[in-house]
Amino acid sequence: MCLFSYAEDPDPDEQAPAGPLFVPVRTQAAGPVLRVFRTPLGERTAVGFSRRDLLTATLGAGQPAIPLAEAALRALTEPLGIDRLVVDPVLTAPAVTTGPAYVADAPARAL
Repeated sequence: MCLFSYAEDPDPDEQAPAGPLFVPVRTQAAGPVLRVFRTPLGERTAVGFSRRDLLTATLGAGQPAIPLAEAALRALTEPLGIDRLVVDPVLTAPAVTTGPAYVADAPARAL
């Protein structure tokens, strides 16, 4: 006998609407331009944050953003062939530096 009722369980592919999102943009002379990111596997994705403080914690205080509904964000990215939307991502790559982060021929330092 099964103790769980699966009739009420949502399909994993069906996700609830995200609601209003803070969407990262780049500022250009003509106005804000949507930033597009990549997943760890290289797939292009749109990103939105449910709260401004989550955006600041992930992308920094200087990151401009605009409020958009999920449907509007999807409508903007669909013509670009982007069908993935990540809400409130927490893992990001380290900031890009101008110098080499690792030098293969450098001697190891003792601790």
